[in-house]
Amino acid sequence: MGLTGNMLNKWDSGCDHGSQSDDSRHYEQRHIEPLYEAFVCPLTKQIMQDPVTLENGQTYERSSIERWFKECQDNGRKPVCPMTGQELRSTELNPSIALRNTIEEWTGRNEIAQIDLARSSLTLMSSDEDILCALKDIQHLCRKSRTNKYRVRNAGLIPMIVERLKTGVEQVRCRALETLCVLVEDDEDNKEAIAEADYIRTYVKCLSRELSQEREEAVSLLLELSKSQSLSEKIGSANGAILILVGMTSSKSENNVAVKNAEKTLENLEKCDKNVRQMAENGRLQALIKRLVEGSEETQLEMTNYLAEVVLSNDGKALVAEKAAPTLVNILGSGSLPAREACLKALNQISSYDVNGKILIEAGILPPLIKDLFTVGVNHLPIKLKEVLATTLANVVNSGSEFESAPIDADGHTLLSESIIHNLLHLISNTGPAIEAKLLQVLVGLASSSQAVLNVVTAINSAGATVSLLQFIDAPQRDVRIASVKLLQRLCPHMGQELADGLRVSTGQLGTLISIMGANGLTEEHAAAACLVANLPERDAILTRSLLDQGAFPVVVGKIDEVHHGETRGSRFRTPYLEGLVGILARFTFLLDDVAVLALAKQYNLASLFTDLLQTNGFDEVQRLSAVALENLSAYSKTLSRVPEVSKGGICANLFGCLFSPSKPTGLCPVHHGICSSKNTFCLLEAKAVTKLVACLDHENVLVVESSLAAICTLVSDSVDVERGVYILDKADAIQHILDILQENKTEVLRQRAVWIVERILRIDDLARAISADPKTNTALVDAFRHGNYNTRQVAEQALKHLNKIPNFSGVFNKIS
Repeated sequence: MGLTGNMLNKWDSGCDHGSQSDDSRHYEQRHIEPLYEAFVCPLTKQIMQDPVTLENGQTYERSSIERWFKECQDNGRKPVCPMTGQELRSTELNPSIALRNTIEEWTGRNEIAQIDLARSSLTLMSSDEDILCALKDIQHLCRKSRTNKYRVRNAGLIPMIVERLKTGVEQVRCRALETLCVLVEDDEDNKEAIAEADYIRTYVKCLSRELSQEREEAVSLLLELSKSQSLSEKIGSANGAILILVGMTSSKSENNVAVKNAEKTLENLEKCDKNVRQMAENGRLQALIKRLVEGSEETQLEMTNYLAEVVLSNDGKALVAEKAAPTLVNILGSGSLPAREACLKALNQISSYDVNGKILIEAGILPPLIKDLFTVGVNHLPIKLKEVLATTLANVVNSGSEFESAPIDADGHTLLSESIIHNLLHLISNTGPAIEAKLLQVLVGLASSSQAVLNVVTAINSAGATVSLLQFIDAPQRDVRIASVKLLQRLCPHMGQELADGLRVSTGQLGTLISIMGANGLTEEHAAAACLVANLPERDAILTRSLLDQGAFPVVVGKIDEVHHGETRGSRFRTPYLEGLVGILARFTFLLDDVAVLALAKQYNLASLFTDLLQTNGFDEVQRLSAVALENLSAYSKTLSRVPEVSKGGICANLFGCLFSPSKPTGLCPVHHGICSSKNTFCLLEAKAVTKLVACLDHENVLVVESSLAAICTLVSDSVDVERGVYILDKADAIQHILDILQENKTEVLRQRAVWIVERILRIDDLARAISADPKTNTALVDAFRHGNYNTRQVAEQALKHLNKIPNFSGVFNKIS
């Protein structure tokens, strides 16, 4: 074999034959008419598309022979004919036009015949294998020339291909979608034909198929169709199309190609305003926000209207606030009435997400809200819009964001300015229930701020509005009642006596609060009413008697039983409701001198009830209030405890008294020296409350510890047997807890109580000897003696005397009583 032959073999083995795939070569071999040898390039062995002739009469495919000549040049050889090896004088290539026309005519006839053959294979009677082959043939033919795309459409194959998408065979559906993609690529006429309404619904259905490849092919097809602006609206109108595409863009289970194509498809669909609205409804807000921020006044109005009607998720609300808050606030302040109306509705929804409060305040929402709220006359907003406005203001103020220093007008007023609060109070008293409720909620928000509540109290007092606010408790509208009770609850710590005085002289508000607390269910209204009454001055005896007269006692006990034993479990208002109820019941223990209160306390066995509540872990305020109530009850035990009469022994005892000794009473309480019980004398020992109170001395909440220690102190008070009380505490392992409290010195109240009870413990010699060996206790007592208040130092001195740290004759302080 000569050099030319070797070159030819090498060239042939390394040639890609026009970069055609095996499938393409396979299709070249499928002909309806016979294939003539003159049509085939000797180098590529494929049908020629651009035949050219050399000077020696040999014909080749232009691209192939050009490459051959280049390789001859690269190898330093003169150009030769590949087939004959003849050296050529010229590399000029002469187009073989006649042959090319003949090939094109032959190819056209074969392609038409192949399309007809494919059509016959796409019938329902064909096998899946025949259908797959036919679809592959169509793809090849359409990739080969745009003319074939026209021929396929003209032959009516598109409906037949779409029909294949309804088959149950996944492979056939995928091949059909792939074929449609080829048909529509760069062909507007085919896009129109393939984008029939019924067809698009079929493609959308494929988006939700189980097979990922099918979803990928379906979204690729919709991407091609969406490039045509006229088809964007048609795709968007297909039920579920935008929703599924939006879902695909955020899916973590889809492959990257499908996700990217879904994103591009949505970007194309954004050209249509109707699609933008649908996207917003399905959580994709970027296009709407862009039009809102950058669009013309007319576009802004349209987008604001969309935004006002769309129900947003919290993420959507946050996105709109972040990107469009300044634009919306600007429209609210200077837009037309229709624009302001739509804007207010949008801002109302956005403001309902607390996180957005700060963004809206920084964007300047307060000045236009206050201006429109207080404006009357020609330019005032309709009542319905004022309600939306008041709701938005309430949302912002109750969001937890800092509003205290935000200016609301050119004069530098803020929401805390007395004149502004006066205006709010005036509006509340002179408007309808719907707006009343929202404006009361605004005041609730103001009063929820530790910085602002005193301003609110001052303004209410200067306006003389206390009685007016109390009257809203009787409002027939539930939202007005709830808002008013919540407001009064927040004001109570700062103006409790004024509220108590108002409730005492009012006609029915106290009864209404009791009725609300006792009603069935457990709502925010129940909790707010209970907390309001509980926060009123606990030592106001007249108010407590009013509660008693209104039947509050049995109502509260019954409701505590329901909540404590789980009949209302699951409500988010359970904790504040229970805290309020226990607070109300505890206030009755401050009035045990009242015969009626004492009788009810015995009837309902309050000592056992509060002991039970003391174990309500996770409810710190309930535990604190229970300890307070037990302290009050225990302090009254000595008064109620009675020593039984001793039998005198009858006639014999009278005649022979020297021979008879009187019998001693048995079963007496070691602390109170009388007959005690939990129910009738509220004895902590009988109620088995001592160990529960000791357990609370380890509580993380210092207020619970203070109250529990105060209740324990009643067992060693001057009115009882101190020595027996100390031994009872020792038996309950309370003494070490008390010493720890003394040593930790967390609060002055705890130190004072701990020093007081430790002094009593040290009166017992054996306990004093044991404690004297503890240097930490000695140091703590010395520290209390040096740095405590007068009473604490006085008691600490006496305790140190018990420990022989100070001589007994020392008199730094007056003798303690």
